[in-house]
Amino acid sequence: MKVLPFLSLLPRLPRLPGPGLSTALLGATVLELVVLTGHLAAYPFGLTQERRIPERRTPGLSTGPPTGPPTLPGSPSAERPVVLLHGFIDNRSGFVLLRRALARHGRRHLASLNYSPLTRDLRTAAELLGRHVEEICARTGQREVDIVGHSLGGLIARYYVQRLGGDHRVRTLATLGTPHGGTAVAPGAGLHPIVRQMRGGSPLIEELRLPAPGCRTRFVSFWSELDQVMVPVGTACVDHPDLDAVNVRVTGIGHLALPVHPAVAAAVREALESQEARQGTAPSSGTSSVA
Repeated sequence: MKVLPFLSLLPRLPRLPGPGLSTALLGATVLELVVLTGHLAAYPFGLTQERRIPERRTPGLSTGPPTGPPTLPGSPSAERPVVLLHGFIDNRSGFVLLRRALARHGRRHLASLNYSPLTRDLRTAAELLGRHVEEICARTGQREVDIVGHSLGGLIARYYVQRLGGDHRVRTLATLGTPHGGTAVAPGAGLHPIVRQMRGGSPLIEELRLPAPGCRTRFVSFWSELDQVMVPVGTACVDHPDLDAVNVRVTGIGHLALPVHPAVAAAVREALESQEARQGTAPSSGTSSVA
């Protein structure tokens, strides 16, 4: 079993007493309502795409697909851009707190992508993400990015990495409450095609079960036992023999709180900064927890 060493250093959420799963669920539901209220207030400010400020490219650094690890000596993780990808019927405003947390700890290049809620195919959104990543690499002069995706955003990013060759660009993909195995809770599944694609057994979910030999991206999947959108809750775990993945269990919070909780933000930051080698190692799978 593979365990992320940094998780033992994270602030721990208070443990709820006794058999109190119902008590824990009640507390998580109250927190979800608080997060939802705050997010609704911030939502209008994230409707437009963020401004793209030109940045100086590193001289002599190619923007073509990398053939190995970055070659510039001493290139810190702070220089590697982080792309934030929101969930269904959401926008970049959902990452305000996580973005601030990453910036406070030195991440210099942070970018958010809004994809249209009218998008009818997850594959189309994944292609858009690919173009966005290429633009970021060209603008910053970096060969690789990290991606953090919440819910549907994580599934879009996984499709880009696993099926569109995005593993050449994405060093680490951290997903928060993403239905990797498909979820039985899909509101409006009969109305919106992209929601149907998130259901268990959909052609897209089955496509992600196909072999992915040599995939270079490292996956860190955060899931919560109180996530009422992921049914069953284990669907938010990455379970694929070809992928280098670790699944991190989060306790005490629900689906909407995953991108805003400080303990999760700390775990995401540490996961992105981890210098664990990927090249030349066999894929691994394991679990750890943020409790």
